[in-house]
Amino acid sequence: MRRATLAAFVSFVSFVTFVSLALGARAASAQKMTGSPSAAGYRAEPGQPSSSIPAALREIGFDQNLDQRIPLDVMFRDESGRPVQLGQYFGKRPVVMVFAYYECPMLCTQVINGLSSALGVLSLNPGRDFEIVTVSFNPRDTPAAAAEKKAHYLERYKRDGAAEGWHFLTGDQASIDRLTKAAGFRYVWDQQTSQFAHPSGVIVLTPDGTLARYLFGIEYGPRDLRFALVEASEGRVGNPADALLLYCYHYDPMTGRYGFVIMRALRLLGGATVLALAAFIVFMLKREKHEGWISVPRRSPSPEPQAPVRY
Repeated sequence: MRRATLAAFVSFVSFVTFVSLALGARAASAQKMTGSPSAAGYRAEPGQPSSSIPAALREIGFDQNLDQRIPLDVMFRDESGRPVQLGQYFGKRPVVMVFAYYECPMLCTQVINGLSSALGVLSLNPGRDFEIVTVSFNPRDTPAAAAEKKAHYLERYKRDGAAEGWHFLTGDQASIDRLTKAAGFRYVWDQQTSQFAHPSGVIVLTPDGTLARYLFGIEYGPRDLRFALVEASEGRVGNPADALLLYCYHYDPMTGRYGFVIMRALRLLGGATVLALAAFIVFMLKREKHEGWISVPRRSPSPEPQAPVRY
């Protein structure tokens, strides 16, 4: 009976593994078909002509200088007006960097709002697990404006260590140009609106100042932000579950997000299935041996010799 149960279990696991692999291959094939311009069934939507885009918007964007280092010797002023070197916020923890000018009427505020909302969901704490550096790219911004902006976001982001771990900087044009060029942040002054035109997003850097991840938009998934911080810290931030999940998720520079990798997940599932099956077999064999279901046949005792019968 027990051996029949074991055989049924093995058959069931084999069937589940086969179905998982088949579905994974089908999903991967479907993803390739819908994501490739040359695949059958793909219909390319006409893009907006570049001539219809305002001139200011044609010059802004993020140049993803991944694996490049920013100048850590560049000088700024913090929210209290003290001169600081950018490198003093690096060295121990990954850094989330935001470019935003403090008098921005709309987009910059939305970017920082989105960041504080995503950070509020994370179990990681600023000052202990990471640093946040907000840099104004408007040379007319003052430390007083930076202090006002910081006070506002400390009211919104009530987390231990936020006051020490979130920094708001201002600087002159030369310092701003050095940093924004190295980070790939392109912005322009729009004369028609009397505002800066700039892209929206945040950058995650390693403790040594290497550009690791770009997250685009004004809202950032807490999972994407956590994964970026874990990767930038080389595993020093987070827990073992993060490392396991990162095996199944991959950063896509085109979207600035982490996508689920089907084949990696299937490999992980297959490995877990094999280990579970092996552990079950070993357990069943030990149990059978312990309860005496596996017995070594004994030799039948040889009959004692009988005395010969005399007639």
